[in-house]
Amino acid sequence: MGPLSGIKIIEIAGIGPGPFCAMMLSDLGADIIRVDRKGGENARAKFDVLRRGRRSVAVDLKNPEGVETVLRLIEGADALIEGFRPGVMERLGLGPELCLSRNPKLVFGRMTGWGQDGPMANAAGHDINYISLSGALHAIGRKGEKPVPPLNLVGDFGGGGMLLAFGVVCALLEAKSSGQGQVVDAAMTDGSAALMAIIFGLKGMGAWTDERGTNMLDGGAHYYDAYECADGKWVSIGSIEPQFYALLLEKCAIDDPAFQNQMDRDAWPELSAKIEAIFKTKTRAEWCDIMEGSDVCFAPVLSLDEAPQHPHNVARKTFIEVDGVTQPAPAPRFSRTASDTPGPPPAPGEHTDEVLAEWGFSADEIDGLKSSGAV
Repeated sequence: MGPLSGIKIIEIAGIGPGPFCAMMLSDLGADIIRVDRKGGENARAKFDVLRRGRRSVAVDLKNPEGVETVLRLIEGADALIEGFRPGVMERLGLGPELCLSRNPKLVFGRMTGWGQDGPMANAAGHDINYISLSGALHAIGRKGEKPVPPLNLVGDFGGGGMLLAFGVVCALLEAKSSGQGQVVDAAMTDGSAALMAIIFGLKGMGAWTDERGTNMLDGGAHYYDAYECADGKWVSIGSIEPQFYALLLEKCAIDDPAFQNQMDRDAWPELSAKIEAIFKTKTRAEWCDIMEGSDVCFAPVLSLDEAPQHPHNVARKTFIEVDGVTQPAPAPRFSRTASDTPGPPPAPGEHTDEVLAEWGFSADEIDGLKSSGAV
């Protein structure tokens, strides 16, 4: 079930953002065959949430028969996704030119940190490096302090895996009308730069400075920040609009005239200190009783243990449990083609026989591939 039901995708197994892209596509109904290495780890497979909801074949890509097996799978696929450094797929004998010659309608999705070309294309890197180059990391952190990595959400997942999923679906739509496949080059530098579009726009109009922690959305403003409560827990405030800001002052019982100059940047540090002291007078639960559900633009800052238990998340089934592991549910949601609950992550090679038989390999061929060590 799901809006991508009927779409067949080959995923060349990788780590992090590649599997996240495949998870998103699988969550929305795509039939994804994950090509794992032979001898991959099984013991912790169920905790690898990014691998959920698809089937796995284990293939030796150093064996020519293994490579040919993958090429035969590609012949019946709509798309392929991979996350190796530039040139690796070509050296394996699975480059886009060869794959497209076997299947001209194939969408060949590639994801790297730096992109397929450019002076840094072949260098190693991780999320923190890619978002450094795009300007995103510089903008995140407190005034006068070092940049704070936003986990690996901006480069790996938002600017990488999600961008590749979007690109693959766009190319699949185009292939329906043109009958031709193409290569999708998704780079985390490009994707994290795209996520910064509004910030570059604000900077261009003079509403954003390059000094982190001094702007409206980076913790510089007293009305858009997280505050510690009396019990050591935290709440978040995002009272940007005048009517929401007025309600914040009302809920906090603030009558200090200094707060009337909401957009006076010079006053922000002083006002932040004052409102910080106010939030420390009550526990998080008490502030939730006062503000939660109002137009203050308020939410408690929940831990990973707490988030799945919040009534709003419970009501929307934002989190699910698969094989005993709590994890986010598929998103977004569709009114007519709703997604199924995803299956658990497969162990490497768990579905090799099943998939090969389903995709046209005879029993003798499967036995021969096993005997040669190709699968």
